[in-house]
Amino acid sequence: MDAQLIAFTGVAAGMVALPGADFTVVVRNALASRTAGLATALGVAGGLLVHTALAVAGLAAVLVTMPVLFRTVQLLGGAYVLYLGISALYALRRRPSRDGSGSPSATREDEPGRPAPREFGRALRQGFLTNALNPKAPVLFLSLLPQFVPHGQPPLPRTLLLAALVVVLALIWFPAVALLVDRLGRWLRRPRTARAIEGGSGVALTGLGLALVTGPLLR
Repeated sequence: MDAQLIAFTGVAAGMVALPGADFTVVVRNALASRTAGLATALGVAGGLLVHTALAVAGLAAVLVTMPVLFRTVQLLGGAYVLYLGISALYALRRRPSRDGSGSPSATREDEPGRPAPREFGRALRQGFLTNALNPKAPVLFLSLLPQFVPHGQPPLPRTLLLAALVVVLALIWFPAVALLVDRLGRWLRRPRTARAIEGGSGVALTGLGLALVTGPLLR
């Protein structure tokens, strides 16, 4: 049994499951439809794939050691999360408190026989950009992965394995969150509940975005 691999799996699982912008966006989109929730989850996993690939290639080290480049990524990520939060709050203001379906949107685009490629693509992009533009991820992966490479072992194969494990965990966790939200959809999509979740998501994303944009350089 590889004790270090088991330990890394536990740490990585906690890291992936930690509530943040990714989790908030997945829940918010899953509340709209199963299609949007699953697409967002896949997008988040795609963003993690970018970060792990950069860490394996050593490019994350370059990003961390160049303050201007790092700050640019931090501002871009914060601006995008802020945009998602403001968009959610704006949509909440425009949405009536009740609609005929009792859901946060008038239609469900994930019903059988009614594909929603536009919705899927938009949600996939939101999930990917929310994660890929997260400025904390390069620092996290750069500091975390080397600690679980046994002394004397070639670092590249081991780092690739650890990076792949993170992506697999994300592919399990975030779709599970999306499916759970959809499963509870009848209750979560009640007008008052849906508005509360939408409002909470908007406030959380806006706060996270503002913290990134106005905060100090994350190092």
